[in-house]
Amino acid sequence: MYLISMILASLAIPFVLTKICPYFWKDVLYVKDLLRILVKFVSRRRRKPLFLVLDRFLEQTASHPDRPFIVFENKTFSYRDTDKKSNKVANALKAHSQLKPGDTVALFMGNEPAFIFTYLALAKLACPVALLNPNIRSRSLLHCFSCCSSKVLIAAAELKEAVQDILPSLREQAVCVYLMVKECDLAGVQSFSDKVDEASDSALPQSLRSDITFKSPAVYIYTSGTTGLPKAAVVNQTRLLAALAVLAANGVTSNDVIYLNLPLYHTAGFVIGFIGSIETGSTIVLRRKFSASQFWEECRKYNVTVVQYIGEVLRYLCNTPRRNNDKDHRVRLAIGNGVRTDVWREFLDRFGNIEVREFYASTEGNVGFVNYVGKIGAVGRVNFIHRKLFPYTLIKYDTEQDEPVRDFRGLCIEAPKGETGLLVSKITDIAPFVGYAKNEQQTEKKKLRDVLRKGDLYFNSGDLLKIDNDNFIYFQDRVGDTFRWKGENVATTEVADILTMIEFVGEANVYGIKVPGHEGRIGMAAITVKNNTQFEGGTLFNHVSSYLPSYARPRFIRIQNAVEVTGTFKQMKLRLVKEGFDPACMQDPLFVLEERESSYMPLTAQVYHCIVSGKFKL
Repeated sequence: MYLISMILASLAIPFVLTKICPYFWKDVLYVKDLLRILVKFVSRRRRKPLFLVLDRFLEQTASHPDRPFIVFENKTFSYRDTDKKSNKVANALKAHSQLKPGDTVALFMGNEPAFIFTYLALAKLACPVALLNPNIRSRSLLHCFSCCSSKVLIAAAELKEAVQDILPSLREQAVCVYLMVKECDLAGVQSFSDKVDEASDSALPQSLRSDITFKSPAVYIYTSGTTGLPKAAVVNQTRLLAALAVLAANGVTSNDVIYLNLPLYHTAGFVIGFIGSIETGSTIVLRRKFSASQFWEECRKYNVTVVQYIGEVLRYLCNTPRRNNDKDHRVRLAIGNGVRTDVWREFLDRFGNIEVREFYASTEGNVGFVNYVGKIGAVGRVNFIHRKLFPYTLIKYDTEQDEPVRDFRGLCIEAPKGETGLLVSKITDIAPFVGYAKNEQQTEKKKLRDVLRKGDLYFNSGDLLKIDNDNFIYFQDRVGDTFRWKGENVATTEVADILTMIEFVGEANVYGIKVPGHEGRIGMAAITVKNNTQFEGGTLFNHVSSYLPSYARPRFIRIQNAVEVTGTFKQMKLRLVKEGFDPACMQDPLFVLEERESSYMPLTAQVYHCIVSGKFKL
């Protein structure tokens, strides 16, 4: 009887644990994976000679040389093909340039196999790579090139005019410029494709990489901030080695086919899609650009099993016309960040049983979270082990003063559960912050001292997050995107989510603007109106009145044909903030919230002057 009781008790324990802690077993599996990844990382760090991302690629090539690695526009390159193609690029550079190990090379190219071949070639030559956004031009392009002290520029054929614009400055810096063409008539620019074709595909000696350390820069990835010139985040060899685990940690294997349609110059495409696939030995279906209309058709064509998303990608997919075969595909996992709660639900409802792995991370940051549970709306789940390995906290933040709140001792104050706070993470050997190339001012700006103890040092993420009582963590807003009105904080993403619930609203970009005679900033939204619908001021008024407190309701509405976004679908606000709400300064229709009319009414020049003079109450 006693034995039976013991057996029943042991069988009941998992059931009781699941009832009390519904996520217990998923937490256990996550911690197990986290420790396994850490052990593998430490083991690789101890290998001699140094084991780098390139070495993992060479391992995969040796293990399965004929497995497809890159599929691009009906062309397939195996791991062996990719290795040999990169050898040809490396040998061409070795023969025709003055490149030395450690010299930085700028890669100015969009999504194409040559990007991957060239990156691997430069890794074989021990040259760090600056990943230039192919959409930038003129001053921004020259700034991005110069801040990494690049010795060589390798550009795609279609970017010839962009290179020509900055050629005089490049000549002054004695930069060697290569264009991916067989012949080039542009003075000061050399053709490169012909040199690659003629080069040997023999392997490069490992001795070329003998001086690399884990602190050596591997790549420079430019932050896609909406203000000012881009900053080049330094990704060193240690960080890139750690990044190998990003797909494997989410259950991706060598049997998976990954649809990579995000920019390779950006962290999501390069680190997650490309570097992550090197670890797993997966196949990459590479696309030049994201296309909502072609997305599912290509997923079916290539038997894609894993897709990536950032920003508004999933919403763009949900906005495509419905089809009977929406759920006819093999995609099982979508991994990325920045999906809204309502879009998440709609995506699952429409496209089927796809596991969405939302995560939180940044290019230069030293902490990240993964929503391994699948809780809709959350960017991750916090636990004791994760916090021990990567110490972080949320601190109270004064959005009006744009600085952390400190106590009488000068230390920051931790935000309690359920309250929004600024995410800061301790800078340690395991979680370093390398900073930005040739930009000590911005590097220092991201460091926060005297956080919980005098003399401690934390990375300032610039992001406001919230942890609920079930230990799920939610992204709230970027610092600067939150504004203060009538003594209350307004989160722009929350307001935008509410606005896009309205039938006729396509996109919404919410921001705070200054109004003469008023403290703080007042809410304004730039929206797009869906096709075959029209703006309805009364409907909008009733909606925001039902869902938002009075201080959070946008007082001004600006209707645009399209909401401006960066290359990674982040909304741009700076210009909108500067333009304000003066109808004389823009062509877009403007509306103002009118309480007495229970509607949004046209904002005329007369109404504008009444607001500025204080006659119109806001």
